Amino acid sequence: MPSCYDVARFFLSLVDEDAGDLMTNLKLQKLVYYAQGFHLAMYGRPLFPERICPWEYGPVVPVLYHKLKGRGAAPISLNDLDSCPHERLDNDVKKLLQEVNSVYGQFSAVRLMQMTHHEPPWKETPVGSVISHDLMKRYFRTRLSK
Repeated sequence: MPSCYDVARFFLSLVDEDAGDLMTNLKLQKLVYYAQGFHLAMYGRPLFPERICPWEYGPVVPVLYHKLKGRGAAPISLNDLDSCPHERLDNDVKKLLQEVNSVYGQFSAVRLMQMTHHEPPWKETPVGSVISHDLMKRYFRTRLSK
């Protein structure tokens, strides 16, 4: 099973810094959350094992956040995850991640945060808890047909 770091690496690999694209920790957190949600909805099992929590600025994978928090609001790159374990992603996962990026990657970090604040997984999970896979699966299944 891939880790949240593998998913993050994939999203970071799509950033075209020469074209002025930037990825912050906040934006990356939301893309990783959406990837987990749609994977749960489509396949009925988690994409990665790390937990997602409802923090003030939306859903966050705490271990990924802590790995990247030293960057603050500055852009992050693949190099920031060099020391993390690495697992290959299969083609179905890559296809899903590319779709998540094409739909959600166009939005700013702040817009993604606002979007997650209107979604049941974040709204219905108390601060200090873990967003359940069942709640994510139910919600994201409603998003598949749209």
